[in-house]
Amino acid sequence: MTGPVAPSTGRTRPTVGARVLRALRRWPGRLSGPGLAGALLLFGVSLGPALVPRAALYQGAVAGVCAAIGYGLGVLLAWVVRRVGVPWSRRGSRWFRRALLGATVVVVPAALVWNATWQDELLELFGEPPADSSHPVVVLGLALVLAVLLLQVGRGLRRIARGVAWLLGKVVGRWVPAPVARLVAVALVAWLAVVVVDGTVVRGGLAALGAISAAADGGTADGVEQPTDPLRSGSDASLARWDELGLQGRSFVAGGRPLDQRQRVADLTGRELVDPIRVYAGLGAGQDLEEVAQVVVAELDRTHAWDRSVLAVVTATGTGWIDPSMSDSLELLWGGDTAIASMQYSYLPSWVSFVGDRSTPPAAGKALFEAVYARWSQLPEDDRPLLYVAGISLGSYGSQGAFSSVQDVVARTDGALWVGTPGFTPLWREVTEGRDAGSPEIAPVVDQGVTVRSANRPASGADRQLWTLGDDWSRPRVVYDQHASDGVVWWSPRLILERPDWLAEPRGTDVLPSTRWVPLVTFWQTTIDLFVAGQAPAGHGHNYHLEYADGWAAIAPPDGWDAADTAVLRDVVALRKSEA
Repeated sequence: MTGPVAPSTGRTRPTVGARVLRALRRWPGRLSGPGLAGALLLFGVSLGPALVPRAALYQGAVAGVCAAIGYGLGVLLAWVVRRVGVPWSRRGSRWFRRALLGATVVVVPAALVWNATWQDELLELFGEPPADSSHPVVVLGLALVLAVLLLQVGRGLRRIARGVAWLLGKVVGRWVPAPVARLVAVALVAWLAVVVVDGTVVRGGLAALGAISAAADGGTADGVEQPTDPLRSGSDASLARWDELGLQGRSFVAGGRPLDQRQRVADLTGRELVDPIRVYAGLGAGQDLEEVAQVVVAELDRTHAWDRSVLAVVTATGTGWIDPSMSDSLELLWGGDTAIASMQYSYLPSWVSFVGDRSTPPAAGKALFEAVYARWSQLPEDDRPLLYVAGISLGSYGSQGAFSSVQDVVARTDGALWVGTPGFTPLWREVTEGRDAGSPEIAPVVDQGVTVRSANRPASGADRQLWTLGDDWSRPRVVYDQHASDGVVWWSPRLILERPDWLAEPRGTDVLPSTRWVPLVTFWQTTIDLFVAGQAPAGHGHNYHLEYADGWAAIAPPDGWDAADTAVLRDVVALRKSEA
C-alpha cells in the first residue's frame, strides 16, 4: 500500500536550467549603474587608435581589462557621491539605467566601427592593404567574458575582505574602531592576493614556461644545418658543441648571406671577400654567465677573430636570438672581414624576461663584454679589430648594462648600435631625459649630435635623423634606432597617470594624429603592443629589418664609404637570402 498523497500546491519546482536563466536575468540588475557607465566609457575609449594594428584577441583583451577598470572606477565614484550626501532617488536610478541602455546601443557598435577604421588608416600609413575584417564579434565577446571574469574576482575579494573585517570586529572590536578594522581587512586581503598571484600564478607560470622553453631550445629550426666552416661555432672544430648552442644559437652560427649578395656590396669598395666569423656559446656551456662568456672568448681565440677588421659583441634577446639582418648587414658592409660574438643567457622568451627578470640581461651583457674587452685590451692598439657593441630589444637593454654612461661607451668601444631599446633601460633613459631643448623624445638630440644620434623612421636615406644633423660627427659614435610606433620602446608604468612626451609632442611619421593619451587605457594598450609590435611591417613597430644598414654604415663605415653605398647596402639587405 502507498501512503497518503500530499496535497498539490499548484506549483511545479523550476528546473535547473530555468533557475540559471532567472539568475542570469536578475544579474544585470545587481550591477552598479555608475559602474556600468564607467565600463562602457573605458570600453569605447580602449578601442581607439594605438601604435600598431592588432588582432581581435589582443584588442578584446585590452577592451575587457579597460571595461573592468572602468566599472571599478564608476563604483568608486558612486560611493564618494553617496558619502558626501548627494541625493539619488530610485526614479533617477531607473532613468539613468534607461539612458545607459540607449547609450550602450549606440556606443558599442560605434566603437567597434571606429576600431576597424583607425586600423585600416594605420595600415595605409604603413603602406599595407586594409584588413579583411576587424572581427568585431570576437572583440566584443572576449571583452565581455574577460570583464565579467575580472569583476567576479573583484567581488570575491570584496566578500573575503568583509568576512575578515567581521572577524576582526568580533575579536578586537572592543579596542579597534570598525572603520580601522575594515581598512586593515582590505589591506590584509590585498597583501594575500599579491602573495598568491606572485608566489603561485607568476612564479608557477614562469617555471612552467621555463620548462617548455628549455624543451623547445633543444630543437633546430627548419633548414638549419650544422656548419662545416671552422670559423663558425658548432662546427667539428669548435669548442662549443652544436647540440649545446640552443635553438637560436644554431640558427645564428648557420646563418649568413650567399656569396653573390656579399660580392655585390664588396664591389663598392673593392674589398676582397672573406668568410665571416660567428662565435656563440649556449647557456649550458658553463656553470654561470662568466664561464659561458669565457667559452665565447676561447672561440674568438680559436678562430683568430682578433685578426679581423671588425669585432662586434652582440647581446642576444631572451632566448638567445640575434636578428639575422643585424649580423648580415655588418658582414655585407665589411665584405665578411668581421667577427660577431654572442651567447645565450636564458631559455625564456623576451617578453617573459621583460616582465619577470630584468636582472639577467644586463648581467649577461656585462659578463660577455667584460670578457671580450679584457682579451681585446691585451692586444697592441694598432693591431686589434675595431670593437663595437650592439643589440635589439632586450638585447639592447642587456648590452647597455655593461656601461655606466655614454662616456664609458666612448672610452671602451669604437661605437654602439642599439635598436628598439626598452624604455626602462637606464642609459637610454639618461640620454633621452638629457636631450637638447626642443628635440623630441622620439628622436632626441644630445649635445647637438656630436656623439649620440637617434633615428625614428623607416629607412629612407638622407632625410633620417642620423644625417639631418650633418655628416661631421665624432668617433666613436652611438646610434639609437627606435620607431615612433614601437611599443617596446615607449611602454612604461608612468603611462598609467602621466602623459608621455611622445604623445604630447608632434607625432612620429608612422603614428596616427588621432592617437591620444588616456589615463590607464594608454598603459594597457601599450602593454598589448609589447606582444604585437614585432608583427608590424618592416620599418614600423618592433620590426627593424632595413634600419641595420643605415645604423652600421653610420657607426662603422669602411674607408671611402658614402651615402650612395649605403643605399646599395640597404637594397641588398632587403633581398631575401634566396634572391640574387
